Amino acid sequence: MRKLLFGCACILMSMTMTGCLAGRYMCNYALLPQEHGNDFKGDRDKTESRYPGIIEWYDNLHDSGVFRDTSLIGEGGYKLHGIYASASNPAKSEGTAIIVHGYTDNHICFLNLVRMYRDVLNYNVMVPDLHYHGESEGRAVQMGWFDRFDVRRFAEMAHDIWKDDFMVVHGVSMGGATTMMLSGDEDLPTYIRAFVDDCGYSSVWDQFAHNLKDSFHLPPFPVLNSASIVCKSRYGWGFKEASSVKQLAKCDRPMLFIHGEKDDFVPTEQVYKNYEAKTKGYKELWIAPGSEHAMSYKDHPQEYTEHVRAFLEKAKTM
Repeated sequence: MRKLLFGCACILMSMTMTGCLAGRYMCNYALLPQEHGNDFKGDRDKTESRYPGIIEWYDNLHDSGVFRDTSLIGEGGYKLHGIYASASNPAKSEGTAIIVHGYTDNHICFLNLVRMYRDVLNYNVMVPDLHYHGESEGRAVQMGWFDRFDVRRFAEMAHDIWKDDFMVVHGVSMGGATTMMLSGDEDLPTYIRAFVDDCGYSSVWDQFAHNLKDSFHLPPFPVLNSASIVCKSRYGWGFKEASSVKQLAKCDRPMLFIHGEKDDFVPTEQVYKNYEAKTKGYKELWIAPGSEHAMSYKDHPQEYTEHVRAFLEKAKTM
């Protein structure tokens, strides 16, 4: 009997140690990627290949001073970078849009949405590089949880510039999760009146559990549990608390949910979980036919634009 108990204890200890090591590896793998929006040439080339002419459009406006660089001190005292520009017709601006990029991206990667808001919908635009991304400083990827505080800071900066009483926060992928996580915070400024989530995950736990199963064929326990503990110790937050669903339950402002029908990176099923979690206030859902992850605008630019336009027009009346 003693031998059996000793053997079980050794197995349990071995599993615990293995889980701890695997958890530490996963935390580093997920939150300290080698490329984190710092391959500017590669991101410019990728964005140009998807939307021909958009880099020239941006460069011309940046060189002429329409787009300007800015910075602020974000969560943890790190310097964060962003760009901003007034609407194409400033005298008739419809409001301000804060556009939030995804995991390992930067302000260049969603210039398509920046151009949509500025040139087509006539919004002022503010586009931050999130913590540890692009030209911003930081310790590690925050997966939207602490990023939501920084997006709020950029929203306050934008309001100081343009004094608009209507602001929309629009995020894609991790930026979508950031948007949803922000939407449930208390004491949000009254001028942040609408949100657009494009293919954001329901929680960091759900997303990493899917990644573990899809890429490594592993169950969440014990690796994810250990990685979450490591993250909590290092960065001050855990995977389960970083939840879009929990924040959406507190959101009472209008929100448009967008997701690709064929998204297998952030599975499409997650958008239904997000949509159902928001029980207060106005909401809409659009599933982009046939689209994979973060490709809804690329596949359906006109429909995407019109869904956003119609949603914002409704939101302004609420």
